[in-house]
Amino acid sequence: MALPPDLAGDVPAYLKTTVKPLAVIDGGARRQDSVANAFAHVASRADIVVIHDAARPLVSADLIRRTLDAAVEYGAAIAAQPATDTVKRGNADGVIIGTLPRDEIFLAQTPQAFRVGILRDALALARGMVEATDEAALAERAGHRVHLVAGDAQNVKITTAEDLALAEQLVGSPAQRDPGATMLRVGTGYDLHRLVDGRPLRLGGVEIPFDKGLAGHSDADAVCHAVTDAILGGAGAGDIGRHFPDSEAAWKDADSLVLLARATDIVRAAGFSVVNIDVVVVAERPKLVPYIDVMRASLAGALGVAIDRVSVKGKTNEGMDSTGAGASIAVHAVALLARA
Repeated sequence: MALPPDLAGDVPAYLKTTVKPLAVIDGGARRQDSVANAFAHVASRADIVVIHDAARPLVSADLIRRTLDAAVEYGAAIAAQPATDTVKRGNADGVIIGTLPRDEIFLAQTPQAFRVGILRDALALARGMVEATDEAALAERAGHRVHLVAGDAQNVKITTAEDLALAEQLVGSPAQRDPGATMLRVGTGYDLHRLVDGRPLRLGGVEIPFDKGLAGHSDADAVCHAVTDAILGGAGAGDIGRHFPDSEAAWKDADSLVLLARATDIVRAAGFSVVNIDVVVVAERPKLVPYIDVMRASLAGALGVAIDRVSVKGKTNEGMDSTGAGASIAVHAVALLARA
């Protein structure tokens, strides 16, 4: 690694504890001088040398590998992005004097990789009066062909304060990088109730005409129960049984839509908001299609979200087990939460 002499003489602690061998070399007045100084310390057994700007800290392992593979195959390769804007040439007076073919324009990045002999030829020019902004230009002048490898838009070069702000957005804040403070959380919920005579059937806060209803301590709304468990689970806030236990008389015949609204308040107090909900209701009968949108609206109201963030789907169990036999209804729910 080539660093300015004042930094090379006082290497940061994190560079002293790297797993892989690292030599810190005094850099030169120009980029090509710094590369030449570092190249002088490359092991004699090396076949390929890869050069990368420290100012591009977001380079991916995939881009390094692809550039290295191309250098092995072609002798010299650099990462580069094709120009997407129309490129103009202008004079000192700010007047356009030509338009360049955009399909022939590429914006060079690093890494740049070379077989040792090619880089040696290129750097031999650097010892003279030849000036170049990268090693590829020196290799070209030395008569070598340099292969282009598709670069990466996130492989930004940090030169200005605006570049730094962009890089921070791409990387994320320290809280985002901390797995314990993940901004998005997923929770799942599941509920199943037996169908019995003498009970109204309520699903998703909607009473559905049917000759049976679901057995349970509350109104046994399996859709609301599954969604409640999903949002509580995503927030790491327990489950429906913890907050509304069936051992308490207060929840006897309770409106599960109200319980869902209370669970939403618990989730918000934990610092999360509901992004979207996806629900699958497994029932042989009744057919739920006529009630799906009403259920979505009901759930959206309790969750405090727009209806387009709530999905409800009806499925059958193809005649298998108690649900398929029409003796029960099961519900699966997935919730996506975002840290507020």
